[in-house]
Amino acid sequence: MKNEIKLKKPNRLDFYGVRRPTAAPAHFEYITIPMHYNLEKSIVRWIADHLKGRYYVGRAIEIKSETRDMADVLKIGFEDAKELSYFTLACPHLKY
Repeated sequence: MKNEIKLKKPNRLDFYGVRRPTAAPAHFEYITIPMHYNLEKSIVRWIADHLKGRYYVGRAIEIKSETRDMADVLKIGFEDAKELSYFTLACPHLKY
């Protein structure tokens, strides 16, 4: 059985290589989720396939103020707040 080739409209941000910045921009809207094994690669692949705008995915450390515990989290941000809303509602990796 042959692999199907997905033909999709080219994205200008992908073409110029500016869709995923290396550092977290201050003007993005962010969400943090607990880090699980291999979650980062899966989320990056899902965002690249289903969304069109600029995004940031990276690891961060979160400190809980009441217990002063540190936790390894995944920081996910989008330039467009609408894409953050769609991501939180539609991404299947956030269900578990």
